[in-house]
Amino acid sequence: MAAIAHRGRGRRTINEINMVPFIDVMLVLLIIFMVTAPLITPSVIDLPSVGKASKQPDQVVQIIIGKDEALQLKIKDQTNSVVLKALAQQVKQVQTEVPNTAVVISADKSVKYEAVVKVMDTLQRAGVARVGLSVQMTP
Repeated sequence: MAAIAHRGRGRRTINEINMVPFIDVMLVLLIIFMVTAPLITPSVIDLPSVGKASKQPDQVVQIIIGKDEALQLKIKDQTNSVVLKALAQQVKQVQTEVPNTAVVISADKSVKYEAVVKVMDTLQRAGVARVGLSVQMTP
């Protein structure tokens, strides 16, 4: 008969991960989520939309930025050339005459964005209210 052979120290370390507790925890979490998911009611979020102003403007002042970054001020059907320094003063004058006046900036697509930002910054520093950008929709 063979004698009992010792393998060194007697106990070896196990190099495998015991997956049973992990699977148990995952199944419990799955059941919790499956039970609570139907109980959650989706909330309604009121998102803002473009073009819904509370009151339509009485008058629209259009600032046109051409390809050469020249500025034109269009009030009703009258178009005048204007420099950037005098732009804010003229727009403020029109807004004092007609209180509910909106300002729209229209620029050629080849104009640098920096030119549009300069016009917006000039109007903002002067305290001009209701400034918007004109957008051309492509079919």
